[in-house]
Amino acid sequence: MNEKASPWWDRDVHADRRPMLLKRGRIAQAFRSHFAAAGFVEVECGALAPSPGNEAHLHAFAAEKVGPDGARTRLYLHTSPEFACKKLLAAGETKIFDFARVYRNRERGALHAPEFTMLEWYRANEPYARVQDDCIALMRLAAEIGGAKVFSFRGRECDPCAEPERLTVAQAFTWHAGIELLDTLSEEGEGDRDVLAVKARRAGLEVAADDNWADIFSKILVARVEPKLGLGKPTLLHEYPRCEAALARACRHDARVAERFELYACGVELANGFGELTDAKEQRARFTREMDEKERVYGERYPLDEDFLAALANMPEASGVALGFDRLVMLAVGARKIDDVLWTPPP
Repeated sequence: MNEKASPWWDRDVHADRRPMLLKRGRIAQAFRSHFAAAGFVEVECGALAPSPGNEAHLHAFAAEKVGPDGARTRLYLHTSPEFACKKLLAAGETKIFDFARVYRNRERGALHAPEFTMLEWYRANEPYARVQDDCIALMRLAAEIGGAKVFSFRGRECDPCAEPERLTVAQAFTWHAGIELLDTLSEEGEGDRDVLAVKARRAGLEVAADDNWADIFSKILVARVEPKLGLGKPTLLHEYPRCEAALARACRHDARVAERFELYACGVELANGFGELTDAKEQRARFTREMDEKERVYGERYPLDEDFLAALANMPEASGVALGFDRLVMLAVGARKIDDVLWTPPP
């Protein structure tokens, strides 16, 4: 019989974790200094929101606001401060960052916690290549403060100071899965389910009868592509299919793909960034499609944040990133799991 693990507040357990937690604080302090030197303003976005986000496979915690008159309103704990940050850009802010506490349901494991810290930052009127450079700079800074010359996770290693590999999603699918992804996309970036299903089966992957294009794309990404990313050196995976980038603008050189990227180290996704979509009509249409898919798969949908859609009309061109701060700290201090770098791990 397995013995029950000691609680995180056990003195011996805490003593083992404390050096990593202190390094976490020093990394956060260094990041704040880094942003301040670059002219950023730190903001604090509220956690309660009328919509938690409108991605099909993102799950939120619901809350209820009760007014003085007893009127009840459904709210949610945000899954990201993104909508609020973009409203601040519409209000006139140009460089902002937020160490946000965020909440996601149905997520728990070595790399996931239902409550965690998302570091988000935005640059108005700057290209998304600039925020990619920000990601690399912050990763190297975390490694320096954490004392890690090499990141390591589950037998995979990555030199955070090495020149990053820059791969398009199409290149990654070709090299790591033997699949020509762009052949499955229309000129507008919509996926052809049957074409991708044939390619996936030929590559040795199982495809269920009710899998749509996005399901198959995800299976290939998780099984064949992600484990090969960020090995030896960081990987910036960019130009996601447009249908997999609900909040990103289309690339000017190819409307099938969008200005979305992710940063990987040791096969672990650390950051997700966009050249931000500012077309409210297009954003509404994308959110609606995402919620239609959520309802099909999970039998529920989240409301749209009409205030956010209204703010897009006043939002400047911008680029932004969401970085999993806890994951980066975990790699930078050599922790085995995310709970090791959380002061009070959630149940």
